[in-house]
Amino acid sequence: MRRNTFAAVVVSVAAVSLSACASGSGTDSKSLTVTMWGGAGQKAHVESYFLPWAEENGVTIKQDSPTDYAKIAAQVSANKVSWGVVEVEPNYAATACADGTLEKLPADVVEAAKTAGAPAEQLSDCAIPVLQYTFSIAYNTNTFPDAHPTTWAEFFDTEKFPGKRGFWKYPTGGIFEAALLADGVAPENLYPLDLDRAFAKLDTIKSDIVWYDTGDQQTQLVASGEAPLVQAWNGRITQAAEAGEPVANEYGQNLISYDQVVVPKGYPNAQLAFDWMKWFLANPQSQADDAVASYYGPATPAGVELMPADKRNDVAGGAAVNDKSAAVIDYSYWAENNDAITERFNSWIAR
Repeated sequence: MRRNTFAAVVVSVAAVSLSACASGSGTDSKSLTVTMWGGAGQKAHVESYFLPWAEENGVTIKQDSPTDYAKIAAQVSANKVSWGVVEVEPNYAATACADGTLEKLPADVVEAAKTAGAPAEQLSDCAIPVLQYTFSIAYNTNTFPDAHPTTWAEFFDTEKFPGKRGFWKYPTGGIFEAALLADGVAPENLYPLDLDRAFAKLDTIKSDIVWYDTGDQQTQLVASGEAPLVQAWNGRITQAAEAGEPVANEYGQNLISYDQVVVPKGYPNAQLAFDWMKWFLANPQSQADDAVASYYGPATPAGVELMPADKRNDVAGGAAVNDKSAAVIDYSYWAENNDAITERFNSWIAR
Protein backbone atom coordinates (compact mmCIF):
# COMPACT_ATOMS: atom_id res chain seq x y z
CA MET A 1 0.00 0.00 0.00
CA ARG A 2 1.31 3.43 -0.87
CA ARG A 3 0.92 5.10 2.51
CA ASN A 4 2.41 8.48 1.54
CA THR A 5 3.77 9.25 4.99
CA PHE A 6 7.48 8.91 5.39
CA ALA A 7 10.05 9.47 8.12
CA ALA A 8 13.68 8.64 8.69
CA VAL A 9 14.21 6.12 11.46
CA VAL A 10 17.45 5.56 13.35
CA VAL A 11 17.54 2.88 16.04
CA SER A 12 20.39 1.17 17.85
CA VAL A 13 19.84 -2.11 19.68
CA ALA A 14 22.77 -3.95 21.28
CA ALA A 15 25.16 -5.00 18.54
CA VAL A 16 22.71 -4.18 15.77
CA SER A 17 23.20 -0.89 13.99
CA LEU A 18 20.43 0.72 12.00
CA SER A 19 21.04 3.58 9.62
CA ALA A 20 19.53 5.46 6.75
CA CYS A 21 20.75 4.17 3.42
CA ALA A 22 20.97 6.12 0.20
CA SER A 23 20.22 4.17 -2.92
CA GLY A 24 23.78 4.44 -4.15
CA SER A 25 25.45 3.12 -0.99
CA GLY A 26 27.51 -0.04 -0.89
CA THR A 27 26.54 -3.39 0.58
CA ASP A 28 28.72 -5.45 2.93
CA SER A 29 28.29 -9.17 3.49
CA LYS A 30 26.52 -8.86 6.86
CA SER A 31 24.09 -6.05 6.12
CA LEU A 32 20.53 -6.03 4.86
CA THR A 33 18.87 -2.93 3.48
CA VAL A 34 15.14 -2.72 4.15
CA THR A 35 13.01 -0.38 2.06
CA MET A 36 9.35 0.17 2.94
CA TRP A 37 6.72 2.89 2.69
CA GLY A 38 8.14 4.85 5.63
CA GLY A 39 6.63 6.55 8.64
CA ALA A 40 5.35 4.94 11.82
CA GLY A 41 4.46 1.76 9.94
CA GLN A 42 8.04 1.16 8.85
CA LYS A 43 9.31 1.90 12.34
CA ALA A 44 6.96 -0.73 13.78
CA HIS A 45 7.86 -3.30 11.12
CA VAL A 46 11.60 -2.89 11.58
CA GLU A 47 11.45 -3.02 15.37
CA SER A 48 9.09 -6.01 15.39
CA TYR A 49 10.60 -8.36 12.86
CA PHE A 50 13.85 -7.10 11.40
CA LEU A 51 15.83 -6.08 14.48
CA PRO A 52 15.20 -9.29 16.48
CA TRP A 53 16.43 -11.40 13.55
CA ALA A 54 19.39 -9.11 12.97
CA GLU A 55 20.41 -9.23 16.62
CA GLU A 56 20.27 -13.03 16.60
CA ASN A 57 22.42 -13.23 13.50
CA GLY A 58 24.84 -10.32 13.88
CA VAL A 59 23.44 -8.49 10.87
CA THR A 60 23.37 -4.73 10.35
CA ILE A 61 19.99 -3.42 9.23
CA LYS A 62 20.02 -0.37 6.98
CA GLN A 63 16.88 1.46 5.88
CA ASP A 64 15.56 3.54 3.06
CA SER A 65 12.09 4.86 2.22
CA PRO A 66 9.78 5.17 0.48
CA THR A 67 9.51 2.24 -1.88
CA ASP A 68 9.97 3.55 -5.41
CA TYR A 69 9.43 1.23 -8.37
CA ALA A 70 11.43 3.44 -10.74
CA LYS A 71 14.42 3.27 -8.39
CA ILE A 72 14.20 -0.52 -8.26
CA ALA A 73 14.25 -0.64 -12.06
CA ALA A 74 17.17 1.78 -12.23
CA GLN A 75 19.21 -0.20 -9.70
CA VAL A 76 18.61 -3.47 -11.50
CA SER A 77 19.32 -1.97 -14.93
CA ALA A 78 22.62 -0.49 -13.70
CA ASN A 79 23.53 -3.72 -11.86
CA LYS A 80 24.00 -1.62 -8.71
CA VAL A 81 21.31 -3.00 -6.43
CA SER A 82 21.42 -1.71 -2.86
CA TRP A 83 17.85 -2.41 -1.74
CA GLY A 84 17.45 -5.87 -0.23
CA VAL A 85 13.99 -6.55 1.20
CA VAL A 86 11.44 -4.18 -0.34
CA GLU A 87 7.77 -3.79 0.59
CA VAL A 88 5.60 -3.58 -2.53
CA GLU A 89 2.07 -3.85 -3.83
CA PRO A 90 1.15 -7.30 -5.16
CA ASN A 91 0.30 -6.16 -8.67
CA TYR A 92 3.78 -4.65 -8.95
CA ALA A 93 5.35 -7.84 -7.61
CA ALA A 94 3.62 -9.89 -10.29
CA THR A 95 4.62 -7.56 -13.13
CA ALA A 96 8.21 -7.07 -11.96
CA CYS A 97 8.66 -10.79 -11.38
CA ALA A 98 7.51 -11.56 -14.89
CA ASP A 99 9.91 -9.07 -16.47
CA GLY A 100 12.92 -10.27 -14.47
CA THR A 101 13.27 -7.29 -12.13
CA LEU A 102 12.95 -9.46 -9.02
CA GLU A 103 14.65 -12.56 -7.64
CA LYS A 104 12.59 -15.73 -7.70
CA LEU A 105 11.89 -17.22 -4.27
CA PRO A 106 14.03 -20.27 -3.43
CA ALA A 107 12.18 -23.49 -2.75
CA ASP A 108 12.91 -23.34 0.98
CA VAL A 109 11.23 -19.91 1.29
CA VAL A 110 8.17 -21.16 -0.57
CA GLU A 111 8.04 -24.19 1.69
CA ALA A 112 8.37 -21.98 4.79
CA ALA A 113 5.44 -19.88 3.61
CA LYS A 114 3.28 -22.95 3.02
CA THR A 115 4.26 -24.46 6.36
CA ALA A 116 3.34 -21.20 8.10
CA GLY A 117 -0.09 -21.24 6.46
CA ALA A 118 0.35 -18.00 4.54
CA PRO A 119 -2.72 -17.56 2.30
CA ALA A 120 -1.97 -19.21 -1.04
CA GLU A 121 -3.31 -16.26 -3.05
CA GLN A 122 -0.89 -13.95 -1.23
CA LEU A 123 2.20 -15.97 -2.19
CA SER A 124 3.75 -15.58 -5.64
CA ASP A 125 6.90 -16.59 -7.52
CA CYS A 126 8.90 -13.62 -6.24
CA ALA A 127 7.03 -12.45 -3.14
CA ILE A 128 5.74 -13.44 0.27
CA PRO A 129 3.02 -11.60 2.20
CA VAL A 130 4.21 -9.31 4.98
CA LEU A 131 0.94 -7.81 6.27
CA GLN A 132 -2.79 -7.74 5.60
CA TYR A 133 -5.41 -5.03 5.84
CA THR A 134 -8.90 -4.52 4.52
CA PHE A 135 -11.01 -1.86 2.86
CA SER A 136 -13.83 -1.29 5.31
CA ILE A 137 -16.83 1.02 5.47
CA ALA A 138 -15.66 3.65 7.94
CA TYR A 139 -18.35 5.83 9.45
CA ASN A 140 -18.69 8.82 11.75
CA THR A 141 -20.36 7.63 14.95
CA ASN A 142 -21.86 11.05 15.68
CA THR A 143 -23.48 11.28 12.24
CA PHE A 144 -24.68 7.67 12.42
CA PRO A 145 -25.18 6.88 16.12
CA ASP A 146 -27.70 4.15 15.41
CA ALA A 147 -28.02 2.71 11.90
CA HIS A 148 -25.10 2.93 9.47
CA PRO A 149 -24.33 1.25 6.14
CA THR A 150 -23.40 -2.41 6.47
CA THR A 151 -23.10 -3.17 2.74
CA TRP A 152 -21.70 -1.35 -0.27
CA ALA A 153 -25.24 -0.97 -1.64
CA GLU A 154 -26.12 1.00 1.49
CA PHE A 155 -22.84 2.94 1.24
CA PHE A 156 -23.97 4.10 -2.21
CA ASP A 157 -27.47 4.96 -0.95
CA THR A 158 -27.17 8.71 -0.32
CA GLU A 159 -30.90 9.08 0.36
CA LYS A 160 -31.00 6.62 3.24
CA PHE A 161 -27.57 7.66 4.50
CA PRO A 162 -26.93 11.29 3.47
CA GLY A 163 -23.46 12.80 3.25
CA LYS A 164 -20.30 12.81 1.21
CA ARG A 165 -18.41 9.58 0.44
CA GLY A 166 -14.64 9.29 0.73
CA PHE A 167 -12.61 7.17 -1.68
CA TRP A 168 -8.89 6.63 -2.17
CA LYS A 169 -7.81 8.32 -5.40
CA TYR A 170 -6.10 5.15 -6.51
CA PRO A 171 -7.70 2.58 -8.84
CA THR A 172 -6.41 -0.55 -7.09
CA GLY A 173 -7.86 0.71 -3.80
CA GLY A 174 -11.13 -1.23 -3.96
CA ILE A 175 -13.34 1.45 -5.49
CA PHE A 176 -14.39 -0.62 -8.51
CA GLU A 177 -14.96 -3.76 -6.49
CA ALA A 178 -17.15 -1.81 -4.05
CA ALA A 179 -19.15 -0.25 -6.89
CA LEU A 180 -19.86 -3.63 -8.46
CA LEU A 181 -20.87 -5.19 -5.14
CA ALA A 182 -23.16 -2.19 -4.58
CA ASP A 183 -24.72 -2.83 -8.00
CA GLY A 184 -25.51 -6.42 -7.13
CA VAL A 185 -22.57 -8.36 -8.59
CA ALA A 186 -21.95 -11.54 -6.62
CA PRO A 187 -18.54 -11.65 -4.91
CA GLU A 188 -17.52 -14.75 -6.82
CA ASN A 189 -18.22 -12.93 -10.11
CA LEU A 190 -16.26 -9.75 -9.42
CA TYR A 191 -13.37 -10.58 -11.74
CA PRO A 192 -12.78 -9.72 -14.46
CA LEU A 193 -14.19 -6.35 -13.45
CA ASP A 194 -17.13 -5.10 -15.50
CA LEU A 195 -15.72 -1.59 -15.82
CA ASP A 196 -18.64 -0.11 -17.73
CA ARG A 197 -20.99 -1.24 -14.98
CA ALA A 198 -18.63 -0.02 -12.24
CA PHE A 199 -18.25 3.45 -13.76
CA ALA A 200 -22.01 3.68 -14.28
CA LYS A 201 -22.56 2.94 -10.59
CA LEU A 202 -19.88 5.45 -9.57
CA ASP A 203 -21.61 8.06 -11.73
CA THR A 204 -24.63 7.83 -9.41
CA ILE A 205 -22.64 9.30 -6.51
CA LYS A 206 -19.84 11.14 -8.32
CA SER A 207 -20.98 14.55 -7.10
CA ASP A 208 -20.82 13.27 -3.52
CA ILE A 209 -17.31 11.79 -3.70
CA VAL A 210 -14.42 13.37 -1.78
CA TRP A 211 -11.02 11.97 -2.70
CA TYR A 212 -8.15 11.25 -0.32
CA ASP A 213 -4.51 10.45 -1.00
CA THR A 214 -3.18 9.54 2.44
CA GLY A 215 -4.17 7.69 5.57
CA ASP A 216 -4.24 10.91 7.55
CA GLN A 217 -6.65 12.48 5.07
CA GLN A 218 -9.07 9.56 5.22
CA THR A 219 -9.32 9.64 9.00
CA GLN A 220 -9.72 13.43 8.98
CA LEU A 221 -12.55 13.18 6.44
CA VAL A 222 -14.60 10.72 8.45
CA ALA A 223 -13.76 12.10 11.91
CA SER A 224 -14.63 15.67 10.96
CA GLY A 225 -17.84 14.60 9.29
CA GLU A 226 -16.81 16.19 5.97
CA ALA A 227 -17.30 12.72 4.51
CA PRO A 228 -19.05 10.72 7.23
CA LEU A 229 -18.70 7.55 5.16
CA VAL A 230 -15.33 6.52 3.75
CA GLN A 231 -13.98 3.42 2.09
CA ALA A 232 -11.00 3.15 4.41
CA TRP A 233 -7.90 1.23 5.39
CA ASN A 234 -9.29 -0.41 8.49
CA GLY A 235 -6.19 -0.03 10.65
CA ARG A 236 -6.17 3.74 10.36
CA ILE A 237 -9.79 3.87 11.56
CA THR A 238 -9.09 1.49 14.45
CA GLN A 239 -6.16 3.64 15.50
CA ALA A 240 -8.24 6.84 15.29
CA ALA A 241 -11.06 5.28 17.31
CA GLU A 242 -8.62 4.26 20.04
CA ALA A 243 -7.39 7.86 20.10
CA GLY A 244 -10.95 9.00 20.85
CA GLU A 245 -12.10 10.10 17.41
CA PRO A 246 -15.81 9.53 16.58
CA VAL A 247 -15.13 6.83 13.98
CA ALA A 248 -15.69 3.09 13.59
CA ASN A 249 -15.24 0.29 11.06
CA GLU A 250 -18.08 -1.68 9.53
CA TYR A 251 -16.69 -4.93 8.15
CA GLY A 252 -19.70 -6.05 6.14
CA GLN A 253 -18.48 -6.95 2.62
CA ASN A 254 -14.94 -5.78 3.44
CA LEU A 255 -12.32 -6.24 0.74
CA ILE A 256 -9.09 -7.83 1.93
CA SER A 257 -5.76 -6.57 0.65
CA TYR A 258 -2.14 -7.21 1.54
CA ASP A 259 1.43 -6.07 0.98
CA GLN A 260 4.32 -8.29 -0.05
CA VAL A 261 8.09 -8.18 0.26
CA VAL A 262 10.47 -8.89 -2.60
CA VAL A 263 14.20 -8.95 -3.38
CA PRO A 264 15.38 -6.95 -6.42
CA LYS A 265 17.32 -8.96 -9.01
CA GLY A 266 21.06 -8.85 -8.38
CA TYR A 267 21.01 -7.80 -4.74
CA PRO A 268 24.43 -8.95 -3.43
CA ASN A 269 23.05 -10.24 -0.13
CA ALA A 270 20.00 -11.99 -1.56
CA GLN A 271 20.65 -15.06 0.57
CA LEU A 272 20.51 -12.92 3.72
CA ALA A 273 17.18 -11.52 2.53
CA PHE A 274 15.82 -15.02 1.98
CA ASP A 275 17.15 -16.13 5.38
CA TRP A 276 15.20 -13.28 6.95
CA MET A 277 12.04 -14.33 5.05
CA LYS A 278 12.26 -17.84 6.48
CA TRP A 279 12.78 -16.46 10.00
CA PHE A 280 9.86 -14.06 9.62
CA LEU A 281 7.50 -16.81 8.47
CA ALA A 282 8.58 -19.10 11.31
CA ASN A 283 8.23 -16.43 14.02
CA PRO A 284 4.56 -15.53 14.33
CA GLN A 285 5.11 -13.71 17.62
CA SER A 286 7.05 -11.04 15.74
CA GLN A 287 4.12 -10.69 13.34
CA ALA A 288 1.70 -10.38 16.27
CA ASP A 289 3.89 -7.72 17.89
CA ASP A 290 3.94 -5.79 14.64
CA ALA A 291 0.16 -6.03 14.24
CA VAL A 292 -0.36 -4.47 17.68
CA ALA A 293 2.14 -1.70 16.92
CA SER A 294 1.17 -0.97 13.31
CA TYR A 295 -2.56 -1.91 13.15
CA TYR A 296 -1.89 -4.12 10.10
CA GLY A 297 -2.83 -7.80 10.26
CA PRO A 298 -0.21 -10.56 10.52
CA ALA A 299 0.85 -12.47 7.44
CA THR A 300 0.00 -15.90 8.91
CA PRO A 301 -2.82 -17.43 10.98
CA ALA A 302 -0.44 -18.18 13.86
CA GLY A 303 0.43 -14.50 14.04
CA VAL A 304 -3.25 -13.64 14.46
CA GLU A 305 -3.67 -16.24 17.22
CA LEU A 306 -0.79 -14.74 19.19
CA MET A 307 -2.33 -11.27 19.20
CA PRO A 308 -4.13 -10.10 22.35
CA ALA A 309 -7.75 -11.28 22.19
CA ASP A 310 -9.13 -7.74 22.19
CA LYS A 311 -7.09 -6.84 19.09
CA ARG A 312 -7.91 -9.79 16.84
CA ASN A 313 -11.35 -8.60 15.83
CA ASP A 314 -9.96 -5.61 13.95
CA VAL A 315 -7.33 -7.18 11.71
CA ALA A 316 -7.51 -8.87 8.34
CA GLY A 317 -6.66 -12.50 8.89
CA GLY A 318 -8.83 -12.65 12.01
CA ALA A 319 -12.13 -14.50 11.86
CA ALA A 320 -14.25 -11.46 12.75
CA VAL A 321 -13.01 -9.63 9.64
CA ASN A 322 -12.46 -12.52 7.25
CA ASP A 323 -15.87 -14.09 7.88
CA LYS A 324 -17.56 -10.88 6.71
CA SER A 325 -15.26 -10.31 3.74
CA ALA A 326 -16.71 -10.21 0.24
CA ALA A 327 -13.43 -10.91 -1.53
CA VAL A 328 -9.66 -10.66 -1.57
CA ILE A 329 -8.46 -8.10 -4.11
CA ASP A 330 -7.30 -10.04 -7.19
CA TYR A 331 -3.89 -8.52 -7.87
CA SER A 332 -3.15 -10.88 -10.74
CA TYR A 333 -6.03 -9.14 -12.53
CA TRP A 334 -4.64 -5.75 -11.56
CA ALA A 335 -1.14 -6.68 -12.73
CA GLU A 336 -2.54 -7.19 -16.23
CA ASN A 337 -4.95 -4.27 -16.32
CA ASN A 338 -3.66 -1.53 -14.01
CA ASP A 339 -2.27 0.85 -16.64
CA ALA A 340 -5.35 0.88 -18.86
CA ILE A 341 -7.76 1.21 -15.93
CA THR A 342 -5.67 3.97 -14.34
CA GLU A 343 -5.85 5.99 -17.55
CA ARG A 344 -9.61 5.57 -17.76
CA PHE A 345 -10.03 6.31 -14.03
CA ASN A 346 -8.07 9.56 -14.26
CA SER A 347 -10.06 10.63 -17.31
CA TRP A 348 -13.32 9.91 -15.51
CA ILE A 349 -12.29 11.96 -12.48
CA ALA A 350 -11.32 14.89 -14.73
CA ARG A 351 -14.70 15.00 -16.50
